[in-house]
Amino acid sequence: MSSKQQSSASVLYEERHWVPWYWWLVAAGVVALMTRMLAMNRSAIWLYAPAVLLSALALWILLSFSSTRLRVEQDPDGTRWLTSGEVNLPHTVVSKSLVVPESAKRNAMGRQLDPAAFLISHDWVKEMAMFVLDDPEDPTPYWLVSSKNPAALVQAFVPDQAEAALQASKRS
Repeated sequence: MSSKQQSSASVLYEERHWVPWYWWLVAAGVVALMTRMLAMNRSAIWLYAPAVLLSALALWILLSFSSTRLRVEQDPDGTRWLTSGEVNLPHTVVSKSLVVPESAKRNAMGRQLDPAAFLISHDWVKEMAMFVLDDPEDPTPYWLVSSKNPAALVQAFVPDQAEAALQASKRS
């Protein structure tokens, strides 16, 4: 999409995959432990410098893990786009969509996973949405996307397939 199209596109759905809250506690504990180890029986600079540096490093790591954003936008011409970072998918190439519940995520990410599939996956996001593609120019068979609310994602991106996707997820 061009920048002009992006500015006039309306956002239908958006979510960000933040790391769980307890990861922040673990990071704070690791920083405190490492700082304490480095500062033992040394001057005050050995307390403050590692605390600042390790805190900045922990913050950078946790924020980079939390940088995944999903967004569904609709152009003025009616085309809906699923975007995450620099990648995007138009709704016109999606032939089928599925909501993958937590109970089926292991199978979807395990032996059944096609190596050519496009993945946006985080372990702490328990459910997924699958979008099967019908594009002869693209070797990617499907997108498998972690989502906090996959039903809402499917409803926003491919509303004509939402009911069938929900029914399929209830059967599995």
